[in-house]
Amino acid sequence: MSRFHALASRPLIGVALAAAVVLAGGLYFAGTSGSPQPASKPAAPPAGAPAVTVAVPLKRPVTEWLEFTGQFAAVDYVEVRARVGGYLTEVHFADGQVVEKGDLLFVIDPRPYEIALASARARLDQAASSREFASRQLGRVDELQRRDYAPQTLLDQRQSESRGAGAAAEAARAAVRDAELNLQFTRVTAPIAGRVGARQISVGNLVTTTASGGSTLLTTLVSQDPLYFTFDMSEADLLAFQRVHGAAAARGQVDVPVELRLMDEKSWGRQGRLTFIDNQLDKASGTIRARATVGNADLFIAPGAFARIRMPAGTIAEALLVPDAAIVTDQNRKIVMTVAADGTVAPRPVETGSLVDGLRVVRSGLGPDDQVIVNGLMRARPGTKVTPQPGTVEPAAAPQPGK
Repeated sequence: MSRFHALASRPLIGVALAAAVVLAGGLYFAGTSGSPQPASKPAAPPAGAPAVTVAVPLKRPVTEWLEFTGQFAAVDYVEVRARVGGYLTEVHFADGQVVEKGDLLFVIDPRPYEIALASARARLDQAASSREFASRQLGRVDELQRRDYAPQTLLDQRQSESRGAGAAAEAARAAVRDAELNLQFTRVTAPIAGRVGARQISVGNLVTTTASGGSTLLTTLVSQDPLYFTFDMSEADLLAFQRVHGAAAARGQVDVPVELRLMDEKSWGRQGRLTFIDNQLDKASGTIRARATVGNADLFIAPGAFARIRMPAGTIAEALLVPDAAIVTDQNRKIVMTVAADGTVAPRPVETGSLVDGLRVVRSGLGPDDQVIVNGLMRARPGTKVTPQPGTVEPAAAPQPGK
């Protein structure tokens, strides 16, 4: 009986195995033919992956600026030189003093020129007397000639003498004016208002002049308010400027507001106007000279000082900004390191713009949702895994006025 039952149970086992296979196959096909299953989560970074701080770019409207380094220069610069020679007797200023136009600076010994003026006036009196005598003689001869008591030749002679005496009187009068000017030139005054430099000669020294116009340099004088600020623009910057400011800028008719800051200042607190762009690019450097006019009412800025200048170059409605430190330079390319969903570092070549509130404008190559590495770049290598930690991109705090 036991053998019979064993033989009888074998068909039942086979049926059960077949049913199990069919059921498994049905479940398999049901799973593959139904709705798609959710995608598997990306693999987490390895436990030892370095930590970096990531953030999405800051998106906001910005005004782009063209920035340059330049140098202040005086609008007027004068080398104060004597127009007459002689011994220097007086100095009426302190080195570095601010003077007004017409202020007395030097005095050259005037006595020789006072004597020359007196002599010229005496010669003028003599010439005037000779002209008066010649005029009376001409009148007498003219009356006699009309009555036929004097020959025509005598009249012609008296007319010539009268004209000669008149010319001599005019020459004497010119000599007086020249002597008066020379006496006036012994008092050297400031031709412009500004700051005087160090005196180049002391009292008691001889001031010399030459026939060609050269003379002893006494001091220098520079104007203080306003000042020029000169800088060089590249050809690309010039084209960008002209596209923003139109045909007037291309014709050189510029009057554009600009902002400046000195080398120790953080804020753009000084105002000026761009008033001049040169008429051609320098062939050697490919740059063009530009000039702004800047007020200096407090006389704080010295001519020759360096500063930074910026001018508007357009507005971007929605610009992407990242910290300037997050941008890596690779030869002639700018690269931003981003982190993918699986923690892999992926470099992104980008085109950058100007610096705005401590953040760099990214023109292209970056999306608004990209996770940019803003801290820990030294621990990130392209293609390696990192552990991203959330961060934010914030503009730099506005500096206090005067800082």
